[in-house]
Amino acid sequence: MRNKFLNLFAIIICFTTTYAYALPDDQSKPIYIAADTAQINDKTGITTYTGNVIITQGSLLIEGARVDMHRGEDGIEKLIATGSPAHFRQRPQIDEPYSDAWGLHMVYQVTKQKLTITENAKVVQDKDTFTGKKIIYDLNRSIVNAFGSNNSSGKDDKPGRINMVIQPTTKKDKAN
Repeated sequence: MRNKFLNLFAIIICFTTTYAYALPDDQSKPIYIAADTAQINDKTGITTYTGNVIITQGSLLIEGARVDMHRGEDGIEKLIATGSPAHFRQRPQIDEPYSDAWGLHMVYQVTKQKLTITENAKVVQDKDTFTGKKIIYDLNRSIVNAFGSNNSSGKDDKPGRINMVIQPTTKKDKAN
């Protein structure tokens, strides 16, 4: 039992040291993980959390029904979250609003700062919204690549299309 707690502590330390791309002080904040169950596999380096999983560290938030945390030699490499939907939130800069993402399946590559959302993918950056079958969100550069689906889900939704809502920039927005 003591060994399992030490392993969990090691996972938290690794995650803290490799996550350095959010707000400047996020990496120095503690990581909080809440879930109904956790299974740690030392051989594979994968810890699986299930049941209303909530992971926070500073401005970072990941929520899902299940989150698999993959750890390598250099710490946490990726987090895979599933849910109906799973949710990712992060504030890129202190003076910027949160960016939110939702989808049934998310892969967050920690060191690359890349979030891939599939199945009912949606990203909201400030006032802009992107939806599609698959969205790849480069968190470092705040670039969203959206891909459409092969089938239609509604009368205004054509196969292979993505949907975006881009709000106009006003002079007031530029002044702030």
